[in-house]
Amino acid sequence: MQDEELLRYSRHILLDEIGIEGQEKITQAHVLVIGAGGLGSPAAMYLAAAGVGQLSLVDPDEVDLTNLQRQIIHSTSSVGQPKVASAATRLNALNPGTQVHGYAQSADAEWLAAHLPGIDVVLDCCDNFSTRQAVNAACVARGIPLVSGAAIRFDGQVAVFDTRKTDAPCYACAFPPDDAPPPTRCATMGVFAPLVGIIGAMQAAEALKVLMGFPVNLTGRLMLFDGLRSEWTEMRLPRDPACPVCSTHR
Repeated sequence: MQDEELLRYSRHILLDEIGIEGQEKITQAHVLVIGAGGLGSPAAMYLAAAGVGQLSLVDPDEVDLTNLQRQIIHSTSSVGQPKVASAATRLNALNPGTQVHGYAQSADAEWLAAHLPGIDVVLDCCDNFSTRQAVNAACVARGIPLVSGAAIRFDGQVAVFDTRKTDAPCYACAFPPDDAPPPTRCATMGVFAPLVGIIGAMQAAEALKVLMGFPVNLTGRLMLFDGLRSEWTEMRLPRDPACPVCSTHR
């Protein structure tokens, strides 16, 4: 690690739980963020600031004026640009040491099959149930940890799905593919701006803990946040032995 890196990441290195060894694990990692919107904005920014070596972003959308109320990685001058291009500009300015790859398209099964090799952890920051299921299935098939987040109105949730652990559930154990919830979109239901920052920052924190091999993270636990009451609720997520996704990969 060069002197400039030692200085940049000194506040991490000072932590006994991280130190130089933990920081080197971060700087050698490749993280994939699905979605460069409300959740992906703070998640990607904290990951880049923390020194993740490679950061891949995938999102098919362009920046819209209505995004700027909560998607803090973008600016007014970014309106009309692909979100991944706008995000890459911001991340490169934040930390030139992080190599950013942007993909202006949807993360479908074919794309995931081609791009997941070499990824250390995936953050699901999208708002589409079918994409969430495709991402989960791809992560399960390759044994890649998945950090899932969601936010709508004043309610948020975050969990880690790491099927490298034999007793851990996958996303489909908790949210079966054939039981899709009613569509929920910010454009029709609204979302409290700081809520996505809270959940996205938690996703970044959990991803970094997974990368460094911390013994405690949110695997097998779903954290629910009520932004109106500022209350957290925890739910245990058991593995479903009959899960159509992960049961065949155990």
